[in-house]
Amino acid sequence: MEISSKKKEAYFTATQMQLVSTRFFSNRSARIAGSVLLFMIIVSVFSGFLSPYDPTIAGRDIEYENGSPQLPMFWDENGFSLRPFIHTKTKYRGADTNFRWVYKVDTEKRRYVQFFVKGWEYKYFAYNINLPGKNLDFRISGLTFDRHLFGVDTGGIHLFGTDKAGKDLFGRTLSAIYISLAVGTLGVFISFVLSLIIGGVAGYYGGWIDGVCQMFTDAVRTIPPVPLFMCLSAFAPNTWSSELRFFFIASLLGFISWPTLARRVRTHLLTERSQEYILAAQLCGASSTHIIMRHLLPSFTSYIIVDLVISFPYMLLSETALSFIGLGLREPVNSLGVLLQNATKADVLLNYQWYFLPVLFLIILILSFVFVGDGLRDAADPHKNK
Repeated sequence: MEISSKKKEAYFTATQMQLVSTRFFSNRSARIAGSVLLFMIIVSVFSGFLSPYDPTIAGRDIEYENGSPQLPMFWDENGFSLRPFIHTKTKYRGADTNFRWVYKVDTEKRRYVQFFVKGWEYKYFAYNINLPGKNLDFRISGLTFDRHLFGVDTGGIHLFGTDKAGKDLFGRTLSAIYISLAVGTLGVFISFVLSLIIGGVAGYYGGWIDGVCQMFTDAVRTIPPVPLFMCLSAFAPNTWSSELRFFFIASLLGFISWPTLARRVRTHLLTERSQEYILAAQLCGASSTHIIMRHLLPSFTSYIIVDLVISFPYMLLSETALSFIGLGLREPVNSLGVLLQNATKADVLLNYQWYFLPVLFLIILILSFVFVGDGLRDAADPHKNK
């Protein structure tokens, strides 16, 4: 009885965030999805260290174009080895292959995998922003490293194979996950700020201000995204840098996706602004900005977090779809949509199935966000009965 009373006391005295976190971690599917999502984020952030070769054209392997995945092994027909190794593949074309280039496996030649090897240089905290106008440009050198998790003593190792240019698909996939997440993060941040400002002003003041804000919100909601991107893509110059195109795509996704959260913020503030604690704050002389930021918005912080997490997969799918049809990011930028462009030909489906490996990571990433969002949505109502 004493333990039960302590649990009840802890339940009724817990803060909102404590109740939300407790319910979230009790949801097994959400917990597993959160672990997978965290793992993919960490892997993408350290993609430079994990990728043995430069994911751009500078790291292409001219001796292994359209090469199949090379998975390390510990034994073969020649016996067992404590060190992981891969077999050497040589390029061959003859009458028995209909004069098409193929790679033959030489089981007599082993290439052993090594760890923490030196390779191509990559940087962290390095930014080279080239926007229109010299006043908007800035550059940070960052930190340079050349150590990588694994490599081989001679030749190359490509866990996911290579594309038609000889670029390593493993490194490109990790880099693409990072770029797609960065686009989604920037887009969600812009959407989040606009939602809080417009929805907060409309919900707190009401009246004609609310009417004007709702007219503007409805106007933005009626904008079709694909035709908009088609028009802007036609006018966008080809001389734009990769950084400028990245910033443009992420900003535009944020500017057209804020109305849904803004409406939810407005609805909540219209309900809460008549509460007694808001009246007490007004009588104490608190400003409207102080009341909105310190009292109204924190009252449903968990719901805002849930909405942000749920909006991430839609932002990722939007970027992937636009890049896939050629309206978003383009080469040499690595994004999941750009990588999917290479898997649109029938020849790829018949002969180079490893081109579809980035699709699996996209599916896993989207499902992880969906399950985490569902878990947070259930946990956001901590007093709901299970």
